[in-house]
Amino acid sequence: MSFQPLGLDPHILQAIQEAGYTEPTPIQSAAIPMIIAGGDVIGIAQTGTGKTAAFTLPILTRLTAHPIPAGGRRRTRVLVLAPTRELVAQIEENVLAYAKHLPLKIAKVYGGVGEKPQKDALRAGCDIVIACPGRLLDLMGQRCADFGQLEYLVLDEADRMLDMGFLPDIRRIINQLPKKRQTLMFSATLSKEIEGLTHEFQHSPKIVQIGKRSNPAETVTQLVYEVQKHLKLSLLSHMLEDEKLQMVLVFSRTKHGADKIAKKLEQGGVKCATLHANRSQNQRLRALDDFKTGKVRVLVATDIAARGIDVDGISHVVNFDFPHIVEDYVHRIGRTGRAHAIGDAISFVSPDEAADLRKLERFINRGLVRKRDDTFNYNMTVPFVPDERPERRQQSQQRRPQGQGGGRQGGGGRPGGPSGERRSSSQSAPAPRPQGTAGQREAQAGERGLWKRLTGRR
Repeated sequence: MSFQPLGLDPHILQAIQEAGYTEPTPIQSAAIPMIIAGGDVIGIAQTGTGKTAAFTLPILTRLTAHPIPAGGRRRTRVLVLAPTRELVAQIEENVLAYAKHLPLKIAKVYGGVGEKPQKDALRAGCDIVIACPGRLLDLMGQRCADFGQLEYLVLDEADRMLDMGFLPDIRRIINQLPKKRQTLMFSATLSKEIEGLTHEFQHSPKIVQIGKRSNPAETVTQLVYEVQKHLKLSLLSHMLEDEKLQMVLVFSRTKHGADKIAKKLEQGGVKCATLHANRSQNQRLRALDDFKTGKVRVLVATDIAARGIDVDGISHVVNFDFPHIVEDYVHRIGRTGRAHAIGDAISFVSPDEAADLRKLERFINRGLVRKRDDTFNYNMTVPFVPDERPERRQQSQQRRPQGQGGGRQGGGGRPGGPSGERRSSSQSAPAPRPQGTAGQREAQAGERGLWKRLTGRR
């Protein structure tokens, strides 16, 4: 089937052809005619199946069918909300490609960069706004955005926005939008929370669901390596000696862990980049661009990259830390095997993560293949790495009062009033409280348990 029978505008069909697309995906074939016909729609499909085009193409078609009168003031007609900056940028890239032959203005709004260009774009007037909820709400509070004539609202990756705690912001934004509009919601999962959201924001929506709920793409080969936690870095370095792992996305549970993995791989001669919340927006965009263009072979990321990153050619996804949440696993491995391509997902599972693996297998109703690398020594010992900040422990020991034990002194010895006097002169003096902010006190003490012993608190 081609895009021709779907009822799209000729200018959009031309842009699709120039982009190299010949056949719509199942979610596109099902959703596009429904959206063009009008009415609210819920689109549920696996990640990597073309959901962005499924709502972008019909909205562009409807905009061209009802253009703004000549000489009329340009106002925002479409608002797309997405959970991450990367996804906002990805959606904008797609919209620009599909609307290349249309006289439309598009603005993107997200945090991590200066507000002024975004304010100027909104005040000048634009047809389509693609935004993260937090920054958009800030600019709406500054009266920079005018949604009085909004016709279309899209909630993309709605399940992820719920997971990230955006629901209060979304409610505040939607309360300021016209009641008469077409609302589209797209997600990889149809949870009870998403169903509740449809009742709140949509009117009798039609549901388009492609594939099994939350199941990974069938084109992704999923393998599990059961390995001790302290050997994961060594196993990953060993695997990357294989040139078949050409373009690898590695997921870490924490930002510090991502930096540690990248540092270790760089020491071994593997070109890496990192992507997590502690990186500036420019650093994140540069890391993603370097990964797309092949300047780096490995991108190490936290779950901030699990949604919205549409990079062609990712050969392998590695779950360095196995995720606690099933949906996070689905979205992580969905970065490979996109649009019917073949990909591999490798998960390192330590004994303390075995319960999470069993939970996933029950959810997808099948077991994942266990595998071992016969050329890797699973019984090796990894050299001890000392604390990266030993001076903190040394400072803690130096500041500890002489003769101070681990128990409480004199029944607690807490100061009795603003003057700092003790409640009873017969009680021994309390341990001196370190000066400075809470964070500085914790750094001086070294560990929270030691601070409790010094203050006599339980």
